[in-house]
Amino acid sequence: MFAIAFPAIDPVLIHIGPIAIRWYALAYIAGLFAGVWYIRWQVKFPPALMTKEQVDDLFLWILGGVILGGRFGYVLFYKPGEYLSDPISILKTWQGGMSFHGGLVGVIIAILLFARHAKVNKWYVGDLVACAVPIGLGLGRLANFINGELWGRVAPDVPWAMVFPDAGDVPRHPSQLYQAFLEGLVLFVIVNLLWRNEQIRRRPGIITGSFLIGYGVFRIIGETFREPDNFIGNHGFLAGGTTMGQWLCVPMILFGIFSIWRARRAGPIAAAK
Repeated sequence: MFAIAFPAIDPVLIHIGPIAIRWYALAYIAGLFAGVWYIRWQVKFPPALMTKEQVDDLFLWILGGVILGGRFGYVLFYKPGEYLSDPISILKTWQGGMSFHGGLVGVIIAILLFARHAKVNKWYVGDLVACAVPIGLGLGRLANFINGELWGRVAPDVPWAMVFPDAGDVPRHPSQLYQAFLEGLVLFVIVNLLWRNEQIRRRPGIITGSFLIGYGVFRIIGETFREPDNFIGNHGFLAGGTTMGQWLCVPMILFGIFSIWRARRAGPIAAAK
């Protein structure tokens, strides 16, 4: 069986004394700061309902939502029994275990709380965040690849298959790269092409809905190449050969459809004075 050699990149970028700076942590940080920088640029354009200073405040709310939602989402969706038997282990985030869908719920709650606090249209805030999130998603998937984790399913006949260090000696799909491309680059292009249309920007919720639908569809596709978590169901598979990740995308897609429908019925909003 032919396989491309896995590029053995050290998961730790640099050691500063006893502190190890890992690529995965750097991806989170870079994604958050790049997203905030991008939103600060976006709010200059109509309907311009937020200031740059408010974007900086939003960053803190989003940071809390990502960390708390991502961690507790993983605990509830994937390993509730294990963590409930040892609740202290929930705090051991350095051992890994973050869920995108949990992080999404955390970000939604953060957006709602921030919008209420700042008296800003919550759908408008959601649209801005939706335009920036693919940056972090793409970087995160690349970090997964560097770590040699969340590898793909066995693919002996795929010319670009790789043998991952901790996944046995069989070639597998580099599914992290597929997901980085779809959930990162392609999704970023789609939502930001929509954002360039001022009429769409004035109907808050369309971009949010498009992001939710796009991510849901791309994640479902990506999951068909990714090795499922073997601690769930029958070696990671649920009914009909589906995965937990695919099932969690269904409500996302449905809510995305609702978001677009609501935005179109609500009509355009006026620009800030």
